[in-house]
Amino acid sequence: MTAPGVPSFGMDEELKKKLVVTLMAILIYRIGAHITAPGVNVTALAAFISQSAAAGFFGLYDTLGGGLSRATIFALGIMPYISASIIFQLAGGIVPTVGKLQKDEEGRKRLTQWTRYTTVAISLAQAYTFALFTESIPGAVVAPTFWTRMIMVITLTTGAIFVMWLGEQITERGIGNGMSILITISILEGVWPGSVQLVTFVKDRIVSPIGAVFLVGTIVASMAAVTGVTMAARRIPIQIPRKVMGRGRIREGQKTFIPIRLLTANVMPIIFAQAIIIVPGTLASFTNNPLMSDISNFFVPGGWAYNIIFAVMVVAFSYFYTAIIFNSVDISENLKKQGGFIPGVKPGAATADYIDNVLARITLPGALFLAIISIVPIIVSQRVGFVAQFGGTSVLIVVGVLLDTMAQIEQHRTLRKYDSFMKSGRVKFRGRQQRYI
Repeated sequence: MTAPGVPSFGMDEELKKKLVVTLMAILIYRIGAHITAPGVNVTALAAFISQSAAAGFFGLYDTLGGGLSRATIFALGIMPYISASIIFQLAGGIVPTVGKLQKDEEGRKRLTQWTRYTTVAISLAQAYTFALFTESIPGAVVAPTFWTRMIMVITLTTGAIFVMWLGEQITERGIGNGMSILITISILEGVWPGSVQLVTFVKDRIVSPIGAVFLVGTIVASMAAVTGVTMAARRIPIQIPRKVMGRGRIREGQKTFIPIRLLTANVMPIIFAQAIIIVPGTLASFTNNPLMSDISNFFVPGGWAYNIIFAVMVVAFSYFYTAIIFNSVDISENLKKQGGFIPGVKPGAATADYIDNVLARITLPGALFLAIISIVPIIVSQRVGFVAQFGGTSVLIVVGVLLDTMAQIEQHRTLRKYDSFMKSGRVKFRGRQQRYI
């Protein structure tokens, strides 16, 4: 039996509250992702999207949650917020004013407010565009009028703002990574229906048993590879010398390191590349332009042109995004202020150049891995004859978020154990140190 006052499963009350808040937010999000917006015929909408060139665009949105192809009240999901966050994140490396705001607490709060306002503006634009799109589909909207369009815009915009609020609640009051967790749950929700569909295809002999085993093996191998590469990092050694602090206090020398992850940019290069490569198909669906249709047919997922262009874009965006989020000059300046240095490297500009060289060498294998892990599942699915819902991008997102979430939970438990130890322990001091207690 558990002793009184000892939390069950090694969780204290605060961690339990965080988990409850997280689970409640996830439940509300998934319920809203299955409630259709008023006045929309889902059957006609889904049938048109499945046959249109914009299927890749809607598939990307559905993968990141919300249910755009079903026109739910959370159809826009967290994509408006992600778009707004990326805008200000990239602006930090281009616009000096935004870069300064990112370095202090008050500036980050102001950027958070700007991100929210930008999210609202993006949601309004996307909601209005989607309302026009649904009205252009025969039978998708019953008796379309100006007011039905406004109802659609208000519903989708409100849903996007509410989803943003849910993600912030998970980040502030839950276990953290609110937006990422919502995306992960949306992806995992499609695993069970996809598995049932695969079994049905095997029973109906549409997919061979060997092909199904090969497909599942590819997904499992991708998860194992992503787990290893996500945790892989190049450690740059740092030496902090001994320093006299005053009043007889001495800071002992330390040996530490700067971890540079192999996947510094994480999944963002794939999302950027997908967002660009589906533009021709989306424009062809919205404009009915013959030129756009020809370009869209050229970039068929799994084709040689698609794979080559997509791989090149992933590598290019990996270097671009890594350069934006990883500032070697700031790191070298902070080391210089603390008196730290890299053994064998001069402080200042030489340290920044050394870090840049290491980062450039590390980014290339990580970028190539991202390109391979995003293309191989598509090729395997085509060869097997079954479109897997759990592709390379989904694997990257799910594995990365789950590893980060587990680390945060473990960190919380470790801190609580440390606090409990400090409160229950009795440490006695002798001599001069007792006067300062």
